[in-house]
Parts: sequence; C-alpha cells; structure tokens
Amino acid sequence: MRLMMAAGARGENIEHLKLRLEARPPTLLLFTEPSEPLPEESKPVEMPFHHCHRDPLPPPGLTPERLHARKQLYAACAVCFVFMAGEVVGGYLAHSLAIMTDAAHLLADVGSMMGSLFSLWLSTRPATRTMTFGWHRSETLGALASVVSLWMVTGILLYLAFVRLLHSDYHIEGGAMLLTASIAVCANLLMAFVLHQAGPPHSHGSRGAEYAPLEEGPEEPLPLGNTSVRAAFVHVLGDLLQSFGVLAASILIYFKPQYKAADPISTFLFSICALGSTAPTLRDVLRILMEGTPRNVGFEPVRDTLLSVPGVRATHELHLWALTLTYHVASAHLAIDSTADPEAVLAEASSRLYSRFGFSSCTLQVEQYQPEMAQCLRCQEPPQA
Repeated sequence: MRLMMAAGARGENIEHLKLRLEARPPTLLLFTEPSEPLPEESKPVEMPFHHCHRDPLPPPGLTPERLHARKQLYAACAVCFVFMAGEVVGGYLAHSLAIMTDAAHLLADVGSMMGSLFSLWLSTRPATRTMTFGWHRSETLGALASVVSLWMVTGILLYLAFVRLLHSDYHIEGGAMLLTASIAVCANLLMAFVLHQAGPPHSHGSRGAEYAPLEEGPEEPLPLGNTSVRAAFVHVLGDLLQSFGVLAASILIYFKPQYKAADPISTFLFSICALGSTAPTLRDVLRILMEGTPRNVGFEPVRDTLLSVPGVRATHELHLWALTLTYHVASAHLAIDSTADPEAVLAEASSRLYSRFGFSSCTLQVEQYQPEMAQCLRCQEPPQA
C-alpha cells in the first residue's frame, strides 16, 4: 500500500514538473531557437560633424602634400641615379677624388630618397592598438637616416682627402674632370629645382602642412614642408655647393696641372660645408624624437590661451609635442569653476587650440578647481629650459 502511494506521488511530481517546463517562455529553454532574429550589431558610421572630433575622418592614402612629395622624390631619385653612374665613370677615368666624392654624395642621396619614399608609404598605414598614433614618425626617422648616411660618407671621403694631401703620388686627367664636374653641376641644379618646396596650396587647418596664428596679426605662414623632401633638398644643396667647388678645382687643374692638390683641398672644404648644411634638419629631427615642444609653438601662448577660456581657473599637465614637423599634439588638464559648464569649456578650449595653433590632435581633461592645486607639486608648471 505504501509502495503504491509513493509511486502515485512520484507520478504527480513528474506531471507537475512537465507543466512548469511548458509554462516557461520559449527563450529560456535550452536548445531552442529564438522566436525573432536578433538585431545585427551596428557598424560605426562616419559622421560629417562628430561630437568629439573637429575634422572628419581623413581619407585613406597619402594627402595631396605627401603625394606631391612622393612625385618630387621619384623624379629626383631617377635624376640622381643616372648622374651618379656618370660621375662614377668620369671620376674613375679622371682619377679625381673630388669627382668620386661628389658621386658618393649622390649615392647617399639615392639611398636617402629611397628611404624617404619607403617612410612616406609606411606613414599611410592606419593606426592600430599597438601603434596608436599611426606611422607618421617614420617620416622623421627617414630624414634622420638621410642625415646620418651623409655624415658617414663624408667622414670617409674627408679621410681620403687628408691622405692625398700627405702623399702626392697621384695623377688627375684635367679634361675628364672638367667635363664630369660640369655635368654634376647641371644635375644638382636639376635636382634642386625638382625638390624645391613649391607644392600645392595648403590649408590652415589642423592637417595642413603650414599654419599661422589666426588672431595674432597678418604674419606670413610658417613654411614647414614635408620633412623627407626638406632633408633631401638640403642634401642636394650641399652637393650643389660641392659641385661648384669641384668645377672650380677642375678648371684650375685643367689649365695648371701642377696645382693638382686643389682636388683633395676642394673635397676637404666642401665636405665640411655639406656637413654644416644638415645641422638644421638634424636639430629639428632630434627635437621631434625627444618629444620637444613644436617649432614656432610656445608653451606660454598655449597656456594663456587655455586660461583665457571663460570658466577656466588653472591648467596643469600641459604637454606639447610633435609626430612630424606638421603634426602637432597637445594635452592638458583644465581646472574649472563649479558653476562652469564642462562641455562648453571643452568645446571652446579645443576650438581655440585648433584655430590659433593648428594642432592636429588635442586631448583635454576637465576637472573641478580645488584650492589645494596651488600647493600641489604635480600641478606646477615646468621650469624654463
């Protein structure tokens, strides 16, 4: 009797469990299909005027300025390679160290221009989670490689010129040297013309190649230009100066063969001039790599601009740096009054930095002003350099 009652109770429990499962919503049952298809994940769409970005998303590929720079480098590289081969042959036939010096400088030019072309291509790659700023600084590294290569080649040739000054057991063919030097001058003039910074017109926006403060008087725009083309142009100017020196030495040796020492002397003098011509480019490159304040952008003017925004009481953690000569970045903390609107302060401060200084990227953090900030060591301004 007890067994029959227990069996009956189990049966009632099973039936009750079935009813509870059937009463559940279909979406909670295991291995069941949803009654309606799940909505597809929305894809990010570029907005013409985004809530937090001043400019729309730039199109893929090279900007017009960089396209023009690439065309300049392609043309100059081709001219440089052809005349370099001619100078190697002419220098060998003339037994002239000065001609071979010019050919070696042209070889360094070819290598640096090819490196610059590679850096221009690399800088078009989009930003990633590892390279969050993209590959813009590859242009700066290409300019540094160009300068270093010239310094290395010039050092070797200076040593050879010094050896020739000590030992006079060499002969120079004046006619072949004069002809080759004349062609070298023409080649360097042609390359300087091709590489001259006369690209398409640029805007004064955050991504332009040059800018001027819009509210500080009618000053001329600051010609920054493309770093790689600028380095190659300076390279060629040094070679042009040396080519004129070699041409003068070849004329002297052609008419006065006993003055053959003019060959190593011209190599020595004009190689030093070529080294000095790279100093400005090297200074700018090192300033960028050391995260220095961009050229022609002062710390005090940026700070005063931020403090002039209504509602801003103080600024700290102000940092200014550059990825290239034309890509400037700023970040800062803004301490505001408790009655100020953070969104309005952020919009006004960003707008002033973009319009007055041409920054490509600005990151501003808004926080409420506290009296303790005046004594905080981390909130103090950095000292003068």
